[in-house]
Amino acid sequence: MPRYRLDIEYDGTAYAGWQRQAGQHSVQAAIEQAIFSFCGDTVSLRGAGRTDSGVHATGQVAHVDLARDWPADTVRDALNAHLGLAKEAVAILAAAPVPPGFDARFTATGRHYLYRILNRRAPPALERNRVWWVPKPLDAAAMQRAAQELVGRHDFTTFRSAHCQAKSPVRTLDRLEVTRAGDTIEVRASARSFLHNQVRSMVGTLKRVGEGAWTAADVAAALAARDRAACAGLAPPQGLYLVKVDYPAS
Repeated sequence: MPRYRLDIEYDGTAYAGWQRQAGQHSVQAAIEQAIFSFCGDTVSLRGAGRTDSGVHATGQVAHVDLARDWPADTVRDALNAHLGLAKEAVAILAAAPVPPGFDARFTATGRHYLYRILNRRAPPALERNRVWWVPKPLDAAAMQRAAQELVGRHDFTTFRSAHCQAKSPVRTLDRLEVTRAGDTIEVRASARSFLHNQVRSMVGTLKRVGEGAWTAADVAAALAARDRAACAGLAPPQGLYLVKVDYPAS
């Protein structure tokens, strides 16, 4: 069966997350239904990351096995047509045939997330479900300094969900950068893989630094505690985006 890579964009506002769930509206199920409407194949789509309810993506990747060969452009355009008819907030940016050994989740070598904070007194009108609105002034430079305490290989127990199913809390965080452009603060995180709620937990903690309640030393102490109770807070899902997934060069 030919295998296809799908590059996907979606607004996660109306979805219960990426993963198919009984009785819930998920991104995975929406695409699987579009595939069935296109070619009659009942498939199980595998994504690179299981984004939570309300989380968005501009660079999600998935793979799917179809019963017959189709031109890649036909797959992309047909799926977008059926997603549009179903009024889904999902777009297939590209489709491409890949070798049978390609696995969107397990062959990925890196994942990149962006978290957006709107830091101004006025609430968002156009991006209400796409940013975290924080009206209190934040010191982005202090957040950037504190973020460096988390870069590297650590036990991230403090910064993962109590429901995380990963076998080990140890991860290598390659990048955690905080920048400001006008009223928008962006936090960019890169690693081979992340724990459940890790990015949102780190952002929630850095926000406390930005408002002056915590210092970089407090962040380091929270990390060293290896205790979920030491986390300063969980940022809401609407500011988070999966923006890119890396794979070995072919």
